[in-house]
Amino acid sequence: MKQNNHQTQLSKIKISNIIYPILIGLGVVAYLIWKEFDIAAFNTLTFSGKTVVAILLALLCMFGRDFGYIVRLRVLSSNELSWLQAFRVIMLWEFTSAITPSAIGGTSFAIIYVHKEGLNIGKSSSIVLLTSFLDELYFVIMFPLLIAVIGADTLFGNVASEQMSVEGSIVTAAFIGYGLKTLYTLFVSYGLFINPRGFKWFLFQLFKIKPLRRWRRKAVKVGVEIEDSSKEIKTKDFKFWLKVLSATFLSWSSRYLVVNAILFGFFVGTDNLLLFARQLVMWIMMLATPTPGGSGFAEYLFKEYLNDFIPLPSLAIIMALFWRLVTYYPYLIAGAIIFPRWIKSKFAKAEK
Repeated sequence: MKQNNHQTQLSKIKISNIIYPILIGLGVVAYLIWKEFDIAAFNTLTFSGKTVVAILLALLCMFGRDFGYIVRLRVLSSNELSWLQAFRVIMLWEFTSAITPSAIGGTSFAIIYVHKEGLNIGKSSSIVLLTSFLDELYFVIMFPLLIAVIGADTLFGNVASEQMSVEGSIVTAAFIGYGLKTLYTLFVSYGLFINPRGFKWFLFQLFKIKPLRRWRRKAVKVGVEIEDSSKEIKTKDFKFWLKVLSATFLSWSSRYLVVNAILFGFFVGTDNLLLFARQLVMWIMMLATPTPGGSGFAEYLFKEYLNDFIPLPSLAIIMALFWRLVTYYPYLIAGAIIFPRWIKSKFAKAEK
């Protein structure tokens, strides 16, 4: 029965779905280019040895992003997952995130990916829950830290300008997104480290309320996963936490440094710390994006929110496209190659 449930859930993922984020993203870019393209501005871009170095640095950052994820997955699985298995899970996870809305992401499918690589369902759930917790913890710590170092006025400076008047709520959206992440982190922290049984009881009671009753089964499942994960966590030492926290920091920091590397290749005088911080804010704002992988919204937000690092609007659009070509589209390609073979291998083998 569980086998069939997994197949049913994964059947929602179709390779043909990759066409939608591509069309949305390229459609937004095409519209913005049509609206603001300036051939004179485009001619100011120069490709040199520095540009090649920048592209290599961007690719190195992408390697750091995925390597951190893979290392963390192996540590969380107590090395039960091989390097190849961990790589496969991360590629499938990123692919699912790329073709589903940002609010959904690939997390709901990640338990199946980990489980089908040979871990029992309980440990798979614990690994995915801890992964999610560590990711949110990064944001919860880094966001106020960067505000303290840079200052809110500088971090959100250009959103108050006239060109951003329509999107004046962008700051509010960032803080709401941060608030949601903080609440999630506090709830999970309480369940994992303080009172897992009490947290499970609280979920049971909360989802007895009539408007929430339809999600009660999922809430019960979360409560059980948190209690199981708490038992697992209590056996971990300082070395374990140092490894998973370092891998998380490497992954997310590498993700943001891609833009720093790209702009380094074309422009001079970039405030790299501010650029890094702006990207973290962008990611928080993309929390509830309804489009697959934030496609369309990500390109538009890049152009508007990072425009003071780039001389002209039309160049900002081109940089946004280049950024997505490096950080987003490769996962669509990798997933389109790996996913069908993985499905055939894992489920055909199980049926036999």
